[in-house]
Amino acid sequence: MAYPHEAASSGQRPAQLPPNSEPTGDGPEARGPWLASVVVFVHDHDASAAFYQELLKMEVTVRTATAALLVSHNGFQVYLRAVGSRALHPSGHVGAQYVIWTADGPDDFQRCERVLRARSDRIDIREGEGFTLIEGRDPSGLPVLVAYPGPDEVARLEIISRYYV
Repeated sequence: MAYPHEAASSGQRPAQLPPNSEPTGDGPEARGPWLASVVVFVHDHDASAAFYQELLKMEVTVRTATAALLVSHNGFQVYLRAVGSRALHPSGHVGAQYVIWTADGPDDFQRCERVLRARSDRIDIREGEGFTLIEGRDPSGLPVLVAYPGPDEVARLEIISRYYV
């Protein structure tokens, strides 16, 4: 597995700093930690695992009676934890609200759109400055967002009003 700071030598797309910013200190570790995993509480971890496997092309590497661990080709992890069908996900409360994924290219973005249209009860597509964002829902009704191109290719120069209004 290649770590993000090793991306250039592994053939993976390296993450880039925003324009006009410089890392502090010396070497790749100067950029700080990288996001490695996300924990998502879901109603049904089996249904959610099947959804995320298809959408994100991840592999289930560990499964228990109440949880599943999915891993991507580049080592990113999604932990799914079943909390039951009555659990709520209140929007606007403290804590992470959204995870935005980046499609691997225009064909992958179209594939993600097809998956979301087939599996989501509602779809929203937004255009930003130089990128497109599609939002659908996972089996628990949680928002799932996929963008293309990613912030490593097109700097984000705005905050989409949907996320702060």
